[in-house]
Amino acid sequence: MKAIQVHQFGEPAVMQVADVEDLQPAAAQVVVQIQAAGVNPVDAYIRAGSYSRKPDLPYTPGIDGAGIVVAVGEGVTRWQVGDRVYGGWPLSGTYAQQARYSAEQVYPLPEQLSFAQGAAVFVPCSTAYRALFDKGQAQPAETVLIHGATGSVGLAAVQLAKSRGLTVIGTGGSATGRQLVVEQGADYVLDHHADDYLDQVMEFTAGQGVAIIVEMLANVNLGHDLDILALGGRVVIVGNRGTVEINPRAIMAKEATLTGLTLFNTSATAMSQIQAALQASLQNGTLTPIVCQQLTLTEAAQAHEQVMLSGAQGKIVLLPNQPEQTWG
Repeated sequence: MKAIQVHQFGEPAVMQVADVEDLQPAAAQVVVQIQAAGVNPVDAYIRAGSYSRKPDLPYTPGIDGAGIVVAVGEGVTRWQVGDRVYGGWPLSGTYAQQARYSAEQVYPLPEQLSFAQGAAVFVPCSTAYRALFDKGQAQPAETVLIHGATGSVGLAAVQLAKSRGLTVIGTGGSATGRQLVVEQGADYVLDHHADDYLDQVMEFTAGQGVAIIVEMLANVNLGHDLDILALGGRVVIVGNRGTVEINPRAIMAKEATLTGLTLFNTSATAMSQIQAALQASLQNGTLTPIVCQQLTLTEAAQAHEQVMLSGAQGKIVLLPNQPEQTWG
């Protein structure tokens, strides 16, 4: 089979397509033919060697994937060959024509979703759910600011928050991105490049501020976030690309809570609960992943460059088993 291999940490060009052996499942495992592999910023951090978790070299990148079960190991009764699934925490990376999983780490892919959409579920939607309802303790009728709502996590957060009865303010840096956020049901969408957008948040909340902020770029926004929090408000840091200076008095005055998350720290029990909730939302249509670009496996380097740019409008996916793909 074809798979991306990384033999040394570095720039996107270190990812090269290679021929590797087809995968075989051990007991309690399944092998999935990957029809779509999601590309996440964390994939780029790991590839660059700048993330706290470093896989043994060589390795195949990719956490998000969706496809068809092609082999099941001994003792697996939940899955059969031919089942449509999406997965998380693969035992082998998803930037490949096949990936191997523990049987407990794959989930049914609803028929109404494409494989590309399935590859946009595990990391983005699980992160959004955990940010809102675990770390953020979001409650119906509260107001949440999704600070950077046009990416895959932000769009999922908008959809999930609206489905739970929250009032949603989203921000985006481009007109097309903001329109996409509007289409997902946000009540109010702001240009975070505008000089007065924080004033607009306060106007929209009648001067009370927001109960929750899901923050995608803390090094730029965190200091300002504290000024627009309601009393007892919570800031959940999902993304950050540098250092920031804040005044702790702003936290004290609002009796605010600042917290962060990384999906890697999610317990098995919590992840099982999250997937159950996501399954319900996927089935009833209140959660529909947004895919903005589909690339071939040979374009993985391009995908890693694009996923690190500002102005994302959904999920970038790779298509390892695209029939018309030609291999050099």
